[in-house]
Amino acid sequence: MIRALDFLRNTDTLSTIVKLVLSLVLGGIIGIEREIKHRPAGFRTHILISLGSAITTMTSIYMFVNLHLYTDISRLGASVIAGMGFVGAGAIIVTKNRKVKGLTTAAGFWVTAIIGLSVGAGYYEGAIAGTILVVLAEVLFSKIEYGMLNSKRNIVINVTYDKPECLSNLLSLLRERGVRIAEIEVTKNKKHENDNLLNASLDLQLRKNADVEKLITELKNISGVVAISDELYTELKK
Repeated sequence: MIRALDFLRNTDTLSTIVKLVLSLVLGGIIGIEREIKHRPAGFRTHILISLGSAITTMTSIYMFVNLHLYTDISRLGASVIAGMGFVGAGAIIVTKNRKVKGLTTAAGFWVTAIIGLSVGAGYYEGAIAGTILVVLAEVLFSKIEYGMLNSKRNIVINVTYDKPECLSNLLSLLRERGVRIAEIEVTKNKKHENDNLLNASLDLQLRKNADVEKLITELKNISGVVAISDELYTELKK
């Protein structure tokens, strides 16, 4: 730890102001990246989370050091971390293609809260280093992730079929064509309650240059397949 900053680890007015300002700045830095990507929870939301967490830790320390209330000073901070689960859940949505979005924002809430707790406790080094690494992960590593995903494409197909063995044949054909099956869900076809039709929803990952129309045509020619609908999506799982 940097000994020159020890005078700012107290509970006096100067330390309080520095902690609040620093938590505001660090939370804002993380929030800017979300704001640039036009996420619903951005700059101000991350600032409020960081500030609230810092004040929580500062209050715990003040109660213990100044008011001599000898209790577990980590209890309030632990409540903040647990509470972030509820806040983060509000940022997570499931799209019509059953894709989960908002996980990165929710994780950002959680780590921003912890950074705020660190600032409130006077652990400036950890808070600043953590902020740098978070921004590095969100900005630099996201580009690496995009580059990897851009070499592939995803489609979700819905297959209606009337023979149980039809699904096995369909999956075999997909594997022969080098298609990765990320997810599969089989349900009763609701549009034909009196029939024995089944519906399978498949999340497929193909090579970027794959001929989707040709693949769909081959799948439709499988015995037992009644209908196939597909929807291409390019959204990243954020």
